[in-house]
Amino acid sequence: MRTPTAMIVGLVLCPCGLLLTLTGTLAPNWRQVSLIPDQPIDFVTEQGIWDICTERQSSHNRLCGQADELGYFKQVPVQVAQGMMPSSLVLTLVGLLVAALGVRCWQEEPRHTLAAVAGLVLLLSGLLSLVPASWYTHELWALPAPAGSTLVVGYSLVLSYLGSCFEILGGLALALSFHHCCKKLRTPKLPPSPVLEDGPCPTTGAYRNPWDVLEDERHGQQWRSTLPCDSDL
Repeated sequence: MRTPTAMIVGLVLCPCGLLLTLTGTLAPNWRQVSLIPDQPIDFVTEQGIWDICTERQSSHNRLCGQADELGYFKQVPVQVAQGMMPSSLVLTLVGLLVAALGVRCWQEEPRHTLAAVAGLVLLLSGLLSLVPASWYTHELWALPAPAGSTLVVGYSLVLSYLGSCFEILGGLALALSFHHCCKKLRTPKLPPSPVLEDGPCPTTGAYRNPWDVLEDERHGQQWRSTLPCDSDL
């Protein structure tokens, strides 16, 4: 049996979403702070949820592990992202493992119920990463930053958004397997057909001759009976 298209879509989108979310979680570029007063014009500060880096764009000199002088990591959106993004990654790994056991591409028949449960798990993992990314975007310009600087969305935040959407779409595709389960439950079960035993089976309503037409032949009589014989038919 061919693997259903919805399952293939789910197994393609969810690993892509995992890679994008992992990159967005680890890379320190959720927000870029540029045009900082009293700093060179090419000086840029990149802020993630775990680290703060500075870079001179003209020389590409990059320094990470900068001190948090403005209390950036103490803000609630950042702390929520620090908790929910790793949780989303772990839940995605669990969902992919369950999905692999449910789809079973190496078998002829997938386990639709297990694949659908994996879809719900992956859908939840996508929501777990989408919530902190959305909240951080909403509070992007309210988080501490040097006065007079320019704030820009970083690529890590964009990757987190894309990874979340991929996981949600992939989870929904796998959750469509519930339709097959419901359809199977609604299908009426037919009673098993009777098994015919070996041997002669009498036919209902067939004509039976009460006379033994071969009786005379068995006794060696030469005259013919008035009753029809099988050899006359």
